[in-house]
Amino acid sequence: MSKASTGTRRTYNQYCGLASALDVLGERWTLLIVRELLMGPRRYIDLLNDLPGLGTNLLAERLKSLVDRGVARQVHLPSGGARLAYELTEVGQQLRPTVLGLARWGMEFVGAYSPNEVVRPHWGFLAVEAMLDQERLPAFDEAYQFDVDGEVFHIDVRGGRARAVKGPAESPAMIATVDAATFIEIGAGQQTPLAAMVTGRLKLEGDIEAVLRCCDVLGLEAGAMRGLPVAAARD
Repeated sequence: MSKASTGTRRTYNQYCGLASALDVLGERWTLLIVRELLMGPRRYIDLLNDLPGLGTNLLAERLKSLVDRGVARQVHLPSGGARLAYELTEVGQQLRPTVLGLARWGMEFVGAYSPNEVVRPHWGFLAVEAMLDQERLPAFDEAYQFDVDGEVFHIDVRGGRARAVKGPAESPAMIATVDAATFIEIGAGQQTPLAAMVTGRLKLEGDIEAVLRCCDVLGLEAGAMRGLPVAAARD
């Protein structure tokens, strides 16, 4: 990668859509900042806290670049405290399927969790959104709720489509309570839901058949869970 003739912004100097995309997003940390903004408007301090290892000067530089390119913009939050925040523009929101696709693809390379690695519960929301398999939905409407280290969201299956939705479900057919690291491990296939249940890292409430349908929607291997009685799937 070579430096552009103007400023310090780097470019591949290739007349190609992919190269142009990488000119915008290819710098270290940029896509992870986009990941955070896909969750909604984020204050500068929140981005800094959820991206440990990213220095404040580099964060400011990356945000300025995203704003200059029209991928993100500054907004004012209505709540008290630090009200200035960043959000994705319409152009930035177009990155959602690309980021979700990369997250789903990257699950193949997620290894065993190390205490030295950072994990945040809200990343579980995007993990679920990335894992949804619209070809493996139940024939009726229902919801599956997740409590990942206090971050609550759910899958809403309605009208032949599945969506990841922030907040609790009204009448969930299944509730899963789990820590963030275990949630990612299950999604990456590092351990099965059954193994996580046996070790007490995953607690399930609801009909075992709903649990199995949720596993199908997320493309998870239910394995021996199919032989469990209903009571075993309750907290």
